[in-house]
Amino acid sequence: MENQHKILINEISKLLQGGSAHASFHEAIKGLNPKLRGVKPDNMPYTIWQLVEHIRIAQWDMMRFCKDADHQSPKWPDEYWPKEVTPEDDDAWNGALKQIDDDLDEFIELLEHSDIYQPLEHGDGQSILREALQIADHNAYHIGEIIVIRRLLDDWK
Repeated sequence: MENQHKILINEISKLLQGGSAHASFHEAIKGLNPKLRGVKPDNMPYTIWQLVEHIRIAQWDMMRFCKDADHQSPKWPDEYWPKEVTPEDDDAWNGALKQIDDDLDEFIELLEHSDIYQPLEHGDGQSILREALQIADHNAYHIGEIIVIRRLLDDWK
């Protein structure tokens, strides 16, 4: 059983990092023309920047929720979606990318060293396993949207 648990943790970690059946976050943004970070194609509700920020905020929130019983989530939906369509500058863009990576690393560390099945005492049925699957599903969905926007902007390989 211990070996099966390690296999599960390894597979969830791979799922969180992307690849296999879908593009990773870094594949989706690799080579992105910086001028296109804030462009909203016709009939699309967001820019790539807004999607990146939404991924950052939501992933941070889920990770903090798992680690801190006193964590207060942002107000849904207003505080999960940035109003700015473009990053202020390259530092804001790079800071968001770094936080996404750092928070994902921190969550995977938690995943590897916790009872992933135990409901969180401060939740209403959530477990680290459930939050891991939610992060993976949420990120994959929005990574797909980033790729669609890049295709619409003729900026995808």
